[in-house]
Amino acid sequence: MKKELEKLRHARSAKDFPNIDLEEDEHVVVAMTRTKLGLLGIWLFAAIVIILITTILIVMANNPTVSGFLDAVGSESAKYLYIIVGLIYLIILMVTICSHVVYRDNRMYVTNKRAIQVIRTSLFSGSTNVIELQRIEDVSFKQEGFFDTIFNVGTLRMSTVGNETTYTFDLLDTPHDEVATISKLVSDSHEHAKKTDNSKAWSS
Repeated sequence: MKKELEKLRHARSAKDFPNIDLEEDEHVVVAMTRTKLGLLGIWLFAAIVIILITTILIVMANNPTVSGFLDAVGSESAKYLYIIVGLIYLIILMVTICSHVVYRDNRMYVTNKRAIQVIRTSLFSGSTNVIELQRIEDVSFKQEGFFDTIFNVGTLRMSTVGNETTYTFDLLDTPHDEVATISKLVSDSHEHAKKTDNSKAWSS
């Protein structure tokens, strides 16, 4: 019965999370993404830049010197200026979309066996950190600074045994339930490892 349930969990996780390579008896317990406030910030920044550029262009267009220059170069030449402005707006839009995708695709998965961190640094590059739960010694959530406090976000930290490495996942909505779940998974993994070691010791 337990094996059948594990197979169902694995099949469901494999279907829901096709981007991660799960082992045969592994299923996803916790899946985390960065706060959506970050996405809002990306688009808000782009909107502010576009508004500033548009305001500057309107002010310049109403300036007699600029108006006289445009009249002097003629409508044919002025057309290229409009094309340049259009390209600037297009570049801002493309950069914003790329930033949105990169931010959104940074994720943290915790299975019944491992912690898997998917790191996207650009549209064409990224990496994956994988750590066995048995190697994790401490799980914590830390808030630092004005931004974290005001928007109630922070950083998930997982330290390995002997403080060898600390894995972090920042800009995360306060995950009190998730931290408790991960801590229990780590504890259960340590208990299972101890039982396995004891069984091997007795059998030898």
